[in-house]
Amino acid sequence: MRLRIYKRKVLLLLLALLGAACGLALWGRQRKPEPARDPGEPPAPRAASRAAELAASAASRRAANASAPPPPPRAEPANRTLGYRSLFYRLNFDQPVRNLARFPRRPPGELVLVVQVHERAEHLRLLLESLRRAPGVENALLVLSHDLWSEELNRLAAQVEFCQVLQIFFPFSAQLYPREFPGHDPRDCPRDIDKAAALRLGCINAEYPDSFGHYREAKFSQTKHHWWWKLHFVWERLRALREHTGLVLFLEEDHYLAPDFYHVLKQLWALKQQECPECQVLSLGSYNVVRGGFSGKADKVEMKTWKSTEHNMGMAFSRDTYQQLIECTDAFCTYDDYNWDWTLQHLTISCLPKFWKVLVPEIPRVFHTGDCGMHHKKSCRPSTQSAKIDSLLSSNQQYLFPETMSVSKRYSMAPLSPHVKNGGWGDIRDHELCKSYRRLQ
Repeated sequence: MRLRIYKRKVLLLLLALLGAACGLALWGRQRKPEPARDPGEPPAPRAASRAAELAASAASRRAANASAPPPPPRAEPANRTLGYRSLFYRLNFDQPVRNLARFPRRPPGELVLVVQVHERAEHLRLLLESLRRAPGVENALLVLSHDLWSEELNRLAAQVEFCQVLQIFFPFSAQLYPREFPGHDPRDCPRDIDKAAALRLGCINAEYPDSFGHYREAKFSQTKHHWWWKLHFVWERLRALREHTGLVLFLEEDHYLAPDFYHVLKQLWALKQQECPECQVLSLGSYNVVRGGFSGKADKVEMKTWKSTEHNMGMAFSRDTYQQLIECTDAFCTYDDYNWDWTLQHLTISCLPKFWKVLVPEIPRVFHTGDCGMHHKKSCRPSTQSAKIDSLLSSNQQYLFPETMSVSKRYSMAPLSPHVKNGGWGDIRDHELCKSYRRLQ
């Protein structure tokens, strides 16, 4: 009796399994395709067998002459943050260059412009307008390096039609890590608490105040991180620059260029080869106020020791200078100053083989559109400042685009060191993250 019951159970189980298998087979034939994913949402995990399809898709995206990056993720805040991280990673991997149909080939060794962009859209708009009116810029590649996903900034980038343009995104920004390092972690120590009180409080970076006893502020740390990541990513990871043998000009969103900046930079490059092969840096100008007209000065160039407070605006250099810098990664990443330019000044006397020499025109071809931002509390109107610059350039336009340029002043060369470091970079987490960029693939 018991044997007959067991046989009946086994038979029923076999029939059930057979029915399930048939149902799965039928469902597999008739299954509808999955709905398309919103391009702004983080991609779902894919099977290994999809690798070839993904590679082909990435290649087609890179080749496409898209007008703008994908829309931002639409999700709850926590999921949106993960979506931004995925989006930044995908765009940095794909590296879609826009305007390829209009400018299919760039002459080899032509200028690359790299702009560090934060959140000041009006400044960026003015910078792009100044670039648009410069003859020769159509031969350039414009790289916009963002630390923030912003629809307004992306629209400005999409409106660039005067040259090839590529956007890259700093993948360790505070926007991507709003409640954890490298953003502000709620468990971080307050800026002005003393170390003893911090240790009692048990905040996570209590052991690492800066040289002045203050703890890190993410909004200030981010700029130095972004600058060093961008330096490495541009020279080592951009496929468009893999064989680049020319100059890279480093700008910021609040810079404004004269119409002949491209012409003058080419003249500076030629002078470097002839007059100062040991000059590691070219600069488009200093912060000196232009007094009087341009007559007798617009075609003159000075040879100086590089100084961070004078020559950090419109810096240009080639791959050999970059190679020297990247060898100083540890020194850059551990120096207790949250300013990237003051840190570079430190490297010129502490790590680099020689202190930097620079060629800089007497009449600047790069300007600021406002004394505001990280170090300034007052409000500014960048359009007012740009109008003043335009007026100055217009009244001296006959002196722009000099046929030749010559070195007029050769200052005595001596290494310069920053008179005091500014702190803000004492946290060991900042040191290690900064050093890690060199290892990123």
